[in-house]
Amino acid sequence: MPSQINAVAEQINSIILGKSQQIRLAIACLLARGHLLIEDVPGVGKTTLAHAIATSLGLKFQRIQFTSDLLPADILGVSVYNRDSGSFEFHPGPVFTNVVLADEVNRATPRAQSALLEAMEENQVTTEGETRPLPRPFFVIATQNPSHQIGTFPLPESQLDRFLMRIELGYPDAQAERALLNGIDRRDLLGRLQPRLEPEGLAQLQREVQQVHASPALLDYLQALVNYTRQAPYFEHGLSPRAALAMLHGARAWAYMDDRKHVLPEDLQTVLPAIIAHRLSPAGDLGGASRSDLVARLLQQVAIP
Repeated sequence: MPSQINAVAEQINSIILGKSQQIRLAIACLLARGHLLIEDVPGVGKTTLAHAIATSLGLKFQRIQFTSDLLPADILGVSVYNRDSGSFEFHPGPVFTNVVLADEVNRATPRAQSALLEAMEENQVTTEGETRPLPRPFFVIATQNPSHQIGTFPLPESQLDRFLMRIELGYPDAQAERALLNGIDRRDLLGRLQPRLEPEGLAQLQREVQQVHASPALLDYLQALVNYTRQAPYFEHGLSPRAALAMLHGARAWAYMDDRKHVLPEDLQTVLPAIIAHRLSPAGDLGGASRSDLVARLLQQVAIP
């Protein structure tokens, strides 16, 4: 792993204990210029992970607590009349930053959730007839509670598709939990974190990720995976071209983190569950299958060229 990324990962691992694989996936997601969705039950460290990522990467950070009464203007900003100048002045909302933490995003109504769609896809927002660019780099790290919990509004497929990766943290193992119980409060540790990377350095790493070589055989494998989801009867809908690009970008980032200049099929298989599980739904006889079951079936049925 490149030294800068290794320093970032080590620092985040000191905050979120026993979740090195999920942390690597989160970093790979941001190196691939994607947005990250963290879904799990309350209390396992979703918000803490988002804070640690933003601080370690040296990025400006804003947190938006999504609630049922949140309005799009609370996210994007609003124009306020200035009596001195006799005109309206736009006051930017919290989305105008490098890292937006959309905390418990599925507790807001679909109207408020949709305020992020243009920002996530085009790095800009259009309000009151004017389009305003967002700072670069720009990432959305959203957390959500499981959809069966009370007071949640499931994210529509169009918004889920804008997250390059979706990860789950899960409960810590016994050793990590004991270290957590015996250690310093995570909130105090967050306050001590120092940036391990500058925004310019992150932009350079992202450019280097795009240069990681993907061979024609690797692209054949990727296309075979995508085509299988479109033709097999197990899936309600096949993967889109955006999903195919996400798979490629994620695999390149994973290879880069392993300090390689070329993508291996194993890189694609490693990032695949985090990239496509939230994009696939079972159909027909597999109506009761989980998303992880669908990914396992896909990897089993499609051979590496």
